[in-house]
Amino acid sequence: MRQPRPQYRPGADRNLRSDLKRRRRQASPMQTYDNLPQPLRRWLAQACLPWSPSSALKIWNRIDGAKDPVAAIGRLNAVEQAMLQKDSKVWTQPG
Repeated sequence: MRQPRPQYRPGADRNLRSDLKRRRRQASPMQTYDNLPQPLRRWLAQACLPWSPSSALKIWNRIDGAKDPVAAIGRLNAVEQAMLQKDSKVWTQPG
């Protein structure tokens, strides 16, 4: 017996309207996440956007987060804010 389709909720598809580039994964995201430095994992856990571990690690390494984690976290926050601004129409346009 078929299950009835769930009722459509206005705005439920807003994350599908994003113009941000999508990428295919190369490795296991959980394994990559487990290998991240602890401060970076904490940042990812509270981030607004669903970052891939490899994307966050690229920024972390570029800023040399091992030597200056505070600067690396600051840069990650700035990049995330820029991405939120770039994709703001998803959050501001009605359903």
